[in-house]
Amino acid sequence: MNILGQQKSSFIDYPNKISTVYFTGGCNFKCPYCHNKDLVNSIGTKFSEDEIFSFLLKRKKFIDAVCISGGEPTLQKDLYKFISKLKSEGFFVKLDTNGYSPDILESLIKDEMLDYIAMDIKGPLYAYEKIAGVKIDVNLIKKSIDIIKGSNIDYEFRTTICRELITIKDIVDIANMLKGSKSYFLQNFRDGDTVLYGKNCLTPYDKEELEELEAILKDYFELFRIK
Repeated sequence: MNILGQQKSSFIDYPNKISTVYFTGGCNFKCPYCHNKDLVNSIGTKFSEDEIFSFLLKRKKFIDAVCISGGEPTLQKDLYKFISKLKSEGFFVKLDTNGYSPDILESLIKDEMLDYIAMDIKGPLYAYEKIAGVKIDVNLIKKSIDIIKGSNIDYEFRTTICRELITIKDIVDIANMLKGSKSYFLQNFRDGDTVLYGKNCLTPYDKEELEELEAILKDYFELFRIK
């Protein structure tokens, strides 16, 4: 596992659980708004597996879950083995993914390796390549959505939004595509020095616009939230 970052304690990444978050290096997307440009480019100090499990086992009384984020975790060849070891130690496991590896997701779900999945929906399918920054086979995205929705584990879909990349119509189109899902969250873009596209290049939506969106979309899902 190429793990290049750690958040020792998080109260927000795994709903209703205290988690430790690990960030994997490398990604197959190049989303302009990404806040983890060093991880995308695999820049950082690698955590050894011994170091990771030594930390987790010492804090087992205080940590309920482990969140695996990135970068894109499904690129890691040892992901299944790593998650299997986490499960054997009694941790809940959450996976953050862009959904471009549906077969890996299906295998992990089938073998009960995951307790929670958060899949980033970059945009409506017709705009995916513009937002992901690479050539995309949208059928893989659709397959992952169907696999996750058809599973019996907890999940959320989420979309980062900024004016330059995603229109209000795009957001409504995404919501229509996902309608009936358990949870869908919109994450309003926040600028910063670590953004892949560069600081001061992208802008978030106004509060008033988001409130209008919430009024339109809140009944599409069991849980809808704007962060």
